[in-house]
Amino acid sequence: MQKGRDFIKAIRRSFFTLHSNTSISQMDQSTRYRYSPTLKWNPMVEEYFIKAYGADHFSRISTALTRPSCYSCIRVNTLKSTSDAVIEKLLEIFKERGMHDVGVQESSTTWEPDNCCKATLKCTGSAESLKAIKSISKCQFPGLDYVVFVEGSGPHAIHYGDDEGKPLKEVIVSRKCAEAVLRGAQVYVPGVLACSAHVERGDAVAVSVAVEQYGPDGGWGVAMTRGTVLQGSQEDPYYFERDGFYIGQATAMMSRAGMFRVTEGVAVDMKERVYRLPSFYDLLEGEIFLQNLPSIITAHALDPQPGERILDMCAAPGGKTTAIASLMKDKGEVVAVDRSHNKVLGIQKLAAEMGLSCITTYKLDALKSVCHGAESDSLPNTSSAEDARTPDLLSTGIDGFDAKLLFEKNFNDLQLKDGQYPSKAELRKRIRQLKNGPGRNHTAGGRVEKSKGFSPNSFDRVLLDAPCSALGLRPRLFAGEDTIDSLKSNAKYQRRMFDQAVQLVRPGGVIVYSTCTINPGENEALVRYALDKYEFLSLASQHPKIGGPGLTGSCQLSDGFVE
Repeated sequence: MQKGRDFIKAIRRSFFTLHSNTSISQMDQSTRYRYSPTLKWNPMVEEYFIKAYGADHFSRISTALTRPSCYSCIRVNTLKSTSDAVIEKLLEIFKERGMHDVGVQESSTTWEPDNCCKATLKCTGSAESLKAIKSISKCQFPGLDYVVFVEGSGPHAIHYGDDEGKPLKEVIVSRKCAEAVLRGAQVYVPGVLACSAHVERGDAVAVSVAVEQYGPDGGWGVAMTRGTVLQGSQEDPYYFERDGFYIGQATAMMSRAGMFRVTEGVAVDMKERVYRLPSFYDLLEGEIFLQNLPSIITAHALDPQPGERILDMCAAPGGKTTAIASLMKDKGEVVAVDRSHNKVLGIQKLAAEMGLSCITTYKLDALKSVCHGAESDSLPNTSSAEDARTPDLLSTGIDGFDAKLLFEKNFNDLQLKDGQYPSKAELRKRIRQLKNGPGRNHTAGGRVEKSKGFSPNSFDRVLLDAPCSALGLRPRLFAGEDTIDSLKSNAKYQRRMFDQAVQLVRPGGVIVYSTCTINPGENEALVRYALDKYEFLSLASQHPKIGGPGLTGSCQLSDGFVE
């Protein structure tokens, strides 16, 4: 605790020293209360990306990452509906919400990466009725007619009332909370870090962001204790750092005291947003799935065919898995694996919601996907009470009902540990978990089959959407935690996964490799690695192809490493 307090004090001293000669009167208040963030990178990573992309190109990428997408992308479940039917239903829903002038716009096939929504959508209707939605359109790229675009709006200039001669009432939220708000979410209690004094329910508040800062110890952190009182002066933590980091105006849904006393609920209701995107929460469940366009294209590029056997190696949360199954018309088998018990349960839930029966899920580490022995996925390791070595529960004093409960729930961890059966206290703890439900740090209830791997050459197609540095996800307000070493580590991990994928696909089959990062070391460099190591592989064309060409050549890092 003392170390943490010293860290905060040191950062604050460095901030106050840096800005001690700046007065409020010297600041341009018209530019303070705006959204114009600058993405912070690790200096060596930034140098690497500038070398790889060029200074101008990387600057545009970095700026674009701080903005949310200008449209929401909906994948229609073609087994239950059509794009035209979904558009018609959405228009009815929007009319019920008071948005009567939302127009249906025919999309152009022209694609402009830096201004995508202008290429495909056109604003219609009155400004007041279209605060969140401009228009709806069906994607016109070949083969993607099951994709619907709903255009949002922004950036908007927000009037915060800073010209009225009195300090604003403010709420500071965490960076992750702000990124969610920019995508259309509300501000919930856990995301609030600080608040002005005397804020009461119903008050108008300006919402800004506390982004990690570089500290004197060489690390990144937020020098703010949750519950900090804002005074509206230069002495407030992050007063100057919040310049250009205001994301909207909101109405307080509880008092300042309430925000830091309760543990859940909406803290402030966002009324005026810099970016306005519609919410699709609980809309047309099972008929539509909100998914980023690159993810949809990834599944489409795999070109799955009915009757084939396909592997999704890192399947969670299941968006691409269900997209593949839909493209196969739910005929064949899609094997979806993930190393997390709860994530596998999530895939099962999504598949059931979308009415897909061809998806088989397993808990499996993708690095152990290949099984060369006699045992493979044909003999999954199902956690069952019959197979587990369990003690005679009745002899331990556990009554018949509780003993039956333990067996029914397949508690296969009740086996010998170091030659000893679990104690009575341990058994009773398991019973309480079954009766009361899992705690926050425990896996959710549900049956998940474990796989020991799959036989070589046993899949027609393999999708490897590999875990990565995720530096292409947006909106992103901070990128300083990634280092050259962490990027290299990701690349090594991905190559090991790719080695597994190559063994699993049959001769003549297809592998699609994808990430959500801009790091060439995890993208183009892996393609180079694959073609150099496996001479029988060839690079296939992507259909549809959206965006520019990949990078070529090489890049030398400051430590002499050549990518």
